[in-house]
Amino acid sequence: MKSTGEVMGLDSDFGTAFAKSQEAATGSLPTSGTVFVSVANRDKRTMIMPIQRLASLGFNLVATSGTANMLRRNGIECTTVAKQTDLAAGTNPDDLRSVVDLINDGEIDFILNTPASTAAARGDGYDIRAAATSQGVSCVTTVQGAVAAVQAIEALKDTTTVVRAIQDVEHDR
Repeated sequence: MKSTGEVMGLDSDFGTAFAKSQEAATGSLPTSGTVFVSVANRDKRTMIMPIQRLASLGFNLVATSGTANMLRRNGIECTTVAKQTDLAAGTNPDDLRSVVDLINDGEIDFILNTPASTAAARGDGYDIRAAATSQGVSCVTTVQGAVAAVQAIEALKDTTTVVRAIQDVEHDR
């Protein structure tokens, strides 16, 4: 199977470089675990491939109801979780746990969340990002970032990367 980078026409070194940049900036991307996915309607079609790739790399997926339905229609297994706004409005008929609870309980290792422009979605996105920041969970909010992150995760699974400060690298003079 071609990697996401090969399918997208990007250099295979890009994934390694992006992984290093993320480690230096925010901490390592996970190479296993559980990914929370909530994707705006405008992004659903373009996010199928990166999400499929994460599933094929062995990640467990949890998603909000609309995204979960889209994933299942495309043959991707996932567990449904509630949005914070569902809990606040009392519209959680299945008594699902919220994504924020899962993040705060350390059960989410990576987040793909492309927020919609509604007030409720903005509120949910804020709650998700705040929980992710407090728990040190990487959170990607764009399709382009998701593709780059998946390439980075593939690179991390394929090789051992070392991050060094530029000051520690010997330069030819």
